[in-house]
Amino acid sequence: MVSLFNYIFSIKTPAVFLRWSQLFFLLIIGCFQGNSQNNWSGSVHYLQGAILPHSQNISHLITEKPTGMLLSFNHQTTGNKEWHHTYRFPDVGFSFHLQNSHNKVLGDIYGLYAHYNFYFLNRRLQLRVAQGAAYATNPFDKEANFRNIAYGSKFMPSTYFMLSYDQPRIWNKIGINGGLLFVHHSNATIKSPNTSTNTLTLGLGLTYQLSDDKIENRPSSFSSFEQKMRYSLLVRTGVNESHIIGMGQKPFYHIAAIAEKPLNEYGAVQIGAELFLSNSLKELIPFLAQSFPETAIEADTDWKRIGLFAGYEWYLNRMTVEGNLGYYLHDEYKESGAFYQRLGLRYYITPNVFGIMSLKTHFAKAEAFEVGFGYKL
Repeated sequence: MVSLFNYIFSIKTPAVFLRWSQLFFLLIIGCFQGNSQNNWSGSVHYLQGAILPHSQNISHLITEKPTGMLLSFNHQTTGNKEWHHTYRFPDVGFSFHLQNSHNKVLGDIYGLYAHYNFYFLNRRLQLRVAQGAAYATNPFDKEANFRNIAYGSKFMPSTYFMLSYDQPRIWNKIGINGGLLFVHHSNATIKSPNTSTNTLTLGLGLTYQLSDDKIENRPSSFSSFEQKMRYSLLVRTGVNESHIIGMGQKPFYHIAAIAEKPLNEYGAVQIGAELFLSNSLKELIPFLAQSFPETAIEADTDWKRIGLFAGYEWYLNRMTVEGNLGYYLHDEYKESGAFYQRLGLRYYITPNVFGIMSLKTHFAKAEAFEVGFGYKL
């Protein structure tokens, strides 16, 4: 399998890419037979672009233009649920991303994602939002690979966005899709270092429709959306490491109370308060006070923080997306700045109970990858 990936990453000519496209189409045709192929499509993209220099600390890692491939399966919704109509019959699917950085220090990346495709302009403009996990072949090692400060661990969360032009069925079931892809690789400071990378590529690919006919979307017959005020209690946890390499991973606990007001069937606005209890910060403060007196940090500086935030929850069936901007009402450490941000996913097990996966950052600097649960009244 490794040799297969290495061969894929060696793609340099359109002819080789087309041969791999044909093989992929044969694969997806073989995977879906009979009625199971309805509403399904597959695509393969060749990618080439650049790693963006978001930090001077990774300038030594940006030496070549990365290349890669994106393999995708898509299932078009048909209108049997209300959210299908709300978002004009999007696709749900999964994708596999391969990126060759052409840099031995940085290594290569393999990523597996779940995604949504949203359509605009008579389904010609496609916006894909994807979240998943990636594997780095050559992460940081203090002895063997100390120059790779971008990836502190082999496994990490990853997100990508793709904006493309989609033209299906140009010839029989084959179409084209091409546009821009932005992918973010970061381990969310689960382990230091974590300077991360942002890659912007241009992708050109072929699509294959597994069904014979165009899907006829069902008309909507759902009632209006309920818009009453709701309240939630959330607990998020995980492990992270301070920016001092070698201090080790420590658990954290983030507890929040939220009030939210649905605006329409697309989502709700939020306001909330939360308490941050980070054991990494608890150990970092006395360490800095003793080892780096020039920082003027006192050993008894309070490590607990309290924040107030406003945000938005975007409804997507049982899965929702949340984003918020917060301000620290109490933060004696102050080294991370007064503001913080969060982007995350919720999955509603019941209308009241949900699971959480989110990333808390201070602008371009990630602090924690959070998992947890919540209860909504």
